[in-house]
Amino acid sequence: MKGIGTDEDAILMLLTARSKEQRQEIKAAYKKAHGKDLVKDLKSELGGKLEDLIVALMSPPRVYDADQLHKAIKGAGTNDKVLIEILASRTSEQLKEIVKAYKKEHGKLEKDIMGDTNGHYQRMLIILLQGEREEGVDESRVEKDAKELFAAGEGKFGTDEDKFINILGNRSAEHLCKVFEAYKKIAGCDIEESIQGECTGNLEEVLLAVGPHCHFILCLYFIWWFAFVQRAGTDDETLIRIMVSRSEEDMLDIRAKYKKMYGESLYRTIQAGVTHSQSFPFQSS
Repeated sequence: MKGIGTDEDAILMLLTARSKEQRQEIKAAYKKAHGKDLVKDLKSELGGKLEDLIVALMSPPRVYDADQLHKAIKGAGTNDKVLIEILASRTSEQLKEIVKAYKKEHGKLEKDIMGDTNGHYQRMLIILLQGEREEGVDESRVEKDAKELFAAGEGKFGTDEDKFINILGNRSAEHLCKVFEAYKKIAGCDIEESIQGECTGNLEEVLLAVGPHCHFILCLYFIWWFAFVQRAGTDDETLIRIMVSRSEEDMLDIRAKYKKMYGESLYRTIQAGVTHSQSFPFQSS
């Protein structure tokens, strides 16, 4: 950043090659060595989507999540996609850290969510927000949960939404994987098909999202679909948020599942997408 011009490639390659913990150490070392805030200096040197990406990378992960949730709630309307994506995918410990970070900067997250949502959808979000999802797999309960889900939907007239919420909102992702396998044997179809047939709107979306990686794959496919089918440009904001937040969590799994589902590598999809969205910065990485 020193002198005339900015070496954007060096900034991008350096920061994307470091872990989130290392980036926070770099920020502290920069402050100590130069007496300046690194993020402010980066923002003054960069612009557009590259600035958005770098600032996201330099934010502590749970602070970034809290800021994204606040942005989704405040202002005109509610960005339910962001609420669902973050609350359905973070671990119990991460959710508790998000609540603390949100309270420090913005107030009470639960209160804000309750003010912007309602019904079964609201209840599911609040259950997830508590950060009390069980850990591991309870083998003795897998078959029972699968049968109860079937009885709450496919096996009756109407839908017992509360049963879906209680099971999908409180069990671990690992446990749900086993439940979904058992459910398919009982119902003869995937749980996703049943949810889509029994629920609608945001409740449907949040119930689908608690399955391991399901929401992220759908989000990434949605980006591709918009870029190439509708030619409305790439949803850069969502793409940055997912790539930054999942890069050190389960990105390899997401890549593998994406290719299995859509027959194309996520790498090539993004590469092709940025060709059609010239402001997006990933060309350099």
